[in-house]
Amino acid sequence: MSHVTAIRSGLDGLGLGLSDSQLALLDAFVGLLAKWNKAYNLTAVRDPAQMVSLHILDSLAIAPHIAGASLLDVGTGPGLPGIPLAIAQPERQFTLLDSNVKKTRFVQQAVLELGLPNVEVVHARVEEFKALQGFDTVTARAFAPLARMLPQIEAHIAQNGCVLAMKSQRADQELEQAPAGWCLTETIELDVPGVEGTRCALRLVKAAVETA
Repeated sequence: MSHVTAIRSGLDGLGLGLSDSQLALLDAFVGLLAKWNKAYNLTAVRDPAQMVSLHILDSLAIAPHIAGASLLDVGTGPGLPGIPLAIAQPERQFTLLDSNVKKTRFVQQAVLELGLPNVEVVHARVEEFKALQGFDTVTARAFAPLARMLPQIEAHIAQNGCVLAMKSQRADQELEQAPAGWCLTETIELDVPGVEGTRCALRLVKAAVETA
């Protein structure tokens, strides 16, 4: 069953315009996720129609706020938000990182079947991951609290790069417990079509070190 109409409607709500081929890829990804989910329990969301709003549109809500040419998606799970973003932004390079074998196996298969040349899938723990260079944007969706996440990803952020941490609420307590040396530069309110409740993305950067 195609969900192209629902995806297109949701994208209109987000103010995003994608081509017919990109819509078809997003629809195909929903189909793959629903198919594999039956056997591998990749996500608690079972209904493909709900996957459109809770996974596809939720992932794409941060698309206008990504900066730079390279993005690392930490704890990507079944490829969220990485794969929808890579489909929407083929000009950027995406690295999707997760330590779960069955989830990275699915993501690798999805990347192959969808034909996404701008995606690299890495099976590793974030603290063990070795990249040749830092990333302009690091995203995380339901990965870990900021106090634990930020020290783990610090080494992967390029100079002048940023973190976009997706949260289901404002996360004021998490921010209070964030390690020293980080600055919140923006709280981005996300109004995701079909998703109830408050969603936001926190943009964080490393604080500049003052020199005498």
